[in-house]
Amino acid sequence: MSLNESAKLISLIDKIYQSPKCELEFSSNYELLVAVILSAQCTDKRVNLVTKELFKEYNTPAKMLKLSQEELEQKIRSCGFFHNKAKHILDCSKDLVEKYNGEVPSKKEDLKSLAGVGEKTANVVLSMAFEIPAIAVDTHVFRVSNRLGLANSDNVQKTQKDLEMVLPKNKWIKFHYALVLHGRYVCKSQRPNCQNCELSSYCKYYLDKNKVI
Repeated sequence: MSLNESAKLISLIDKIYQSPKCELEFSSNYELLVAVILSAQCTDKRVNLVTKELFKEYNTPAKMLKLSQEELEQKIRSCGFFHNKAKHILDCSKDLVEKYNGEVPSKKEDLKSLAGVGEKTANVVLSMAFEIPAIAVDTHVFRVSNRLGLANSDNVQKTQKDLEMVLPKNKWIKFHYALVLHGRYVCKSQRPNCQNCELSSYCKYYLDKNKVI
């Protein structure tokens, strides 16, 4: 995709998704961090149902550490991968209490030192909690950006770099959530709704699929 085409596509996405938001529900930086850990290979809707109950009593690192791993596993079981997620949440909470006075740090390297926190989770927290420009490449962002042609890669790390190159830095946060919403509701993995997609005229996936031979 040429720079001119990219600019037009970015402008169109900007117009369609004027105020995209994270669909996870949280009321503190810690709640956001826990919710993002739980959201791995799980829907935001399911995570919100679980955290609505979990955060009534366990909404700080110190309070979370009152739970045993087995107790936390039972509370988050429906999110899937509950054994690893419970361990990560408890280990992460312990680190926050012991190293950061119970506060979620605002530096990427500090975030990534926490249990269960990788590049994607760190970038979500940076952008949502601290409004620091970052692009978190989840399954939706990866799929949509490569289908559209804004990225051209078969791995998450290169996709993130491609997007950082093509998107103005002041749009990183907004476009992350625009691409998430587009992937969640329009450009689905198995049955993308190309016929009703306002981006199809720019979409590499659609144009290749419908190329006249």
